[in-house]
Amino acid sequence: MNPRRLATPGVVAALLLLPCAGVVLAQNGSGIGLEGDTDPNSGTLSATATQVVVRQTGGGGEGGQPISAVDTDWTPPACWHEPVATPQELERAVNAIENGNLVPVNSRLQWGVDLMHEYYRDGGDGNPENYNLDQQGEGMWWRAVRNPHREDDTEADDCDQQLMFWADDNAAPDVPTALTPEMLAEYAYDSVRVPRTEIEMQPADDRLKVNLPTWIWQEPAAFDEVAVRAELPGTGLWAETTATPVSLRLDPGADDAVVHPEGGACAIGDDGGVGRQYRRGDAESVPPCGITYHRSSEAAGGAYGLKASITWEVDWTGSGNTGGDLPDGVFETTYDVTVQEIQTVVR
Repeated sequence: MNPRRLATPGVVAALLLLPCAGVVLAQNGSGIGLEGDTDPNSGTLSATATQVVVRQTGGGGEGGQPISAVDTDWTPPACWHEPVATPQELERAVNAIENGNLVPVNSRLQWGVDLMHEYYRDGGDGNPENYNLDQQGEGMWWRAVRNPHREDDTEADDCDQQLMFWADDNAAPDVPTALTPEMLAEYAYDSVRVPRTEIEMQPADDRLKVNLPTWIWQEPAAFDEVAVRAELPGTGLWAETTATPVSLRLDPGADDAVVHPEGGACAIGDDGGVGRQYRRGDAESVPPCGITYHRSSEAAGGAYGLKASITWEVDWTGSGNTGGDLPDGVFETTYDVTVQEIQTVVR
């Protein structure tokens, strides 16, 4: 694991929450501080929620929808370890244990004063003594957290094999689940929201005819890349995950229909558009994006389920000049289309 230096630990005071009601985080001159009715020096360590901040930085708009990874065997990480407290903050949390309050030492386990003294004050299990106060400003205590999208997955238990531990600032912890930019990028993948797949058809979907091509298109700029940034405040760790639309895939919902082009993958142009609208003189042409149905939908219950899915290529960049590719994602929309026989008059 490549070493990555963390920022000044005082900035990470946001990782403490007071047990009283109405506590908020506030920015002050020395970093992130606490406000509330309780003495800030007697706060407890927060419960096990991640402090990673995720926000969409480009594209998508309102009402966006999540994408699903094409690789069904791939999932974002179920858990990881991240820095949660300076030595002084851990000492304060242990000193504040009273009335049944406990200190979380992984994502599920919380300890009382006796165990905290044994392991973190007195140096049990190879931990530094006295909360490592003599190293204040030189490192952080790290703890397991769960991906809030996957917190009930059995894989999320993996990180709990390691209790809260110390890590120097000059090197990332020597555990495979220590938070990295790539893990942040994978976590951000779950927050990518893309526009709904809205297509235009000609003829309109209630006037489709057997053996006549249906032209399908989307106006330019209908699809644009979407970017989501995930970062852990005060540490310098960040990653931005970007999804770029590359093709519209058509599934006619009928076995004997023909898709155009062959395979049904319509390329998305540089202008963000797909296919083109039918024009006068196109009667003998094959649409660059479309479907030809060879049987009416009456036998299929009155309508075919035409599926239109956008494939999004996903990549990421992150702190420390890191970056790479993530699995392609898809978002699918189903349209009920009626296909009718062409009526002729015999005289």
